[in-house]
Amino acid sequence: MGAPRTIYIAGAGIAGLTLALALAKFGLHVVVLERNESVSEFGAGLQISANARKVLDNLGLSQAIAEKSFTPEGIDIFPDARAKPLQTLTLGKAIEARFGAPYAVMHRSDLLEALHAAARRFANIDIVFSVTDFTLERSGDALTVTAQEPDGKTRKAKPFAFVGADGVRSVTRTRDLGGPDPQYSGKVAWRALVPPEALAGVLDLDRTSLFLDPRFHLVAYPLPHRNAVNLALFTQEKERDLSVLDQRTPRIKPGKDNRLARILESVGEGWTPWVLSSVQTPIWHKGAIGLIGDAAHATLPFQAQGAAMGIEDAAVLAPLLAASPSAGHAFSRFAALRQERVKRVQDVSASNGKVFHMGFPFALARNAVIRSEGPEGHFKRLAWLYGYDAVQSGKS
Repeated sequence: MGAPRTIYIAGAGIAGLTLALALAKFGLHVVVLERNESVSEFGAGLQISANARKVLDNLGLSQAIAEKSFTPEGIDIFPDARAKPLQTLTLGKAIEARFGAPYAVMHRSDLLEALHAAARRFANIDIVFSVTDFTLERSGDALTVTAQEPDGKTRKAKPFAFVGADGVRSVTRTRDLGGPDPQYSGKVAWRALVPPEALAGVLDLDRTSLFLDPRFHLVAYPLPHRNAVNLALFTQEKERDLSVLDQRTPRIKPGKDNRLARILESVGEGWTPWVLSSVQTPIWHKGAIGLIGDAAHATLPFQAQGAAMGIEDAAVLAPLLAASPSAGHAFSRFAALRQERVKRVQDVSASNGKVFHMGFPFALARNAVIRSEGPEGHFKRLAWLYGYDAVQSGKS
């Protein structure tokens, strides 16, 4: 029996580390190249729906996630500064019973740290930090990776495959596969964490809150393990006006909306802005080089599925890389299994971004649909999304 296959991964983010764990469980040797000095993740809150949670649980992370996450009872929807929710979508035990795993929220760094801690327990996973650059050379089906390590040494290897999990601005996609740059969506995410007491009496901290307005939408949910409430405010900004990001304060006036005024006051100038971009590319692989996660299909966050799609990718790709006769065959099969589903998620996410910002009179029709669907209407509407089993899909 020969040496195990070696897979190189660019990026020690959520998708990259999930893939590393999934590959290691098949006995493959994994090398992760990370440009930062340590595991780090921009942002604050993260929603983990049942489709992603099933993958993470299968990798042995159930307890680690349960210890650092929170399961909201529902989602309160407040259109146009309503005092009471138009609808509360059911989550909690009901969604777990329906789809086989809970719907939870947690800090992105907590998930990343759980993945990193699990990876460190595998002798067949090497994570190399502060990699300043790497180059890929293809010769037929053969691949050579050259990486510059922080101590000045050059690492050279001929792995079975190289996977770009290097995010929305992926070098693997743009330089090595000739893929496109990300596309600006016209929206900016403003993120903040505030102490729960700052919003006492403003939000029900047993639930997620979704505020809809033609000028913006706002998602808020508690992160009890951080003693914080996560706030994500999404505004529409023309590309020529992105200098607003330098001000660290969104251009939103609360008007007579006292609840919004309290929320904005609780943050002050503590917002962190982030330009939202998407990636649309038909090219996910060439030869032994492939993409997963945001590098392949960065998705707008309006269905809270960006990280989930990368997690699913890892579960589907790992068994293919373990068993396929060539890396090219594995990546081709992976694209065939994933592209249609990911495109559907991207379309739903983009559509939600428009629906959330509807003005009069279209908002009246939107609100009527929300009301008529009832508290569990999303169970049927999103069964294709939450009921998906990526672990089984990768075995098909």
